[in-house]
This record gives sequence, C-alpha cells and structure tokens, in this order.
Amino acid sequence: MFMGEYSHTIDTKGRLIIPAKLREQLGDSCIMTKSLDNCLAIYTYEVFEAKATQLAAQSNGKASVRGLKRSIFANANELEFDKQGRILVPATLRNYAFLKKEAVVIGAGDHVEIWSREHWDAYSADMDANMEALTENMEGLIF
Repeated sequence: MFMGEYSHTIDTKGRLIIPAKLREQLGDSCIMTKSLDNCLAIYTYEVFEAKATQLAAQSNGKASVRGLKRSIFANANELEFDKQGRILVPATLRNYAFLKKEAVVIGAGDHVEIWSREHWDAYSADMDANMEALTENMEGLIF
C-alpha cells in the first residue's frame, strides 16, 4: 500500500525524484499516465494491467469510454528510475498536471500520484473542509 506525502522539485529536464520508500514498492519499472483531478498516477505493472483489463472490457459504444481509453493508454509511459531515483515526466504529462517546479508525490493506496504543489494545496484544503461530506456515503468506512 502506497502512503505518505513528499515534496520534491522537478528539474529543467523534467526529472522528478520518487521517494525511496515508494520506489521500492513500485519495482524496477512501472507505468505513469494521466489520472483524475489533473494529477498523474504511477502504477506497478500488475495493478496497471488489472485496471487496463477492466477498462478494455468496457464497451466502445459510448464516447466517454472511448475517450477514457484513449486518454489513459495514449498517455501511458513506462518509467525507469535513474541512479538518483528520478523519473522523466514527459512534457505532455507535465502540462496536463500543471507541473512546473514544485511537485508533491503522494501515496494513494494502490498507486502513487504526482501533483503540482499549488494544485495539491488547493485540492487538499477543499478536501479537508469537506471531510464530512466525503465520508457520508461510506458506511462503516470511517477512520
């Protein structure tokens, strides 16, 4: 399970350090793609494959399904870590997630997310303010 929040910077070449604790769980290589809320998601091969299988099983009859498949698969990138534990975030994904200099890497259960610092701060402030509303439909799942 991926957990925690880590602040890092993206260098001028688009490289970002993934914390050692998360890197160990991800393995030697993994998959990064667009996610909801203008962040990026990094999955182990196994989790990405399971999610890809679920998505592929959805009917192409709906435009929204076709669009989601295109967005996820067209933007999926195999990642490899360099000796410093960095990944290269492609420019298209940096633009999608508003990543400039400051980034936040968070553990999100079955995957890792990358957010711009500004976007994460705004999102988490809103989330904190609405915690009761977030949990009201989750019977028996209160922490």
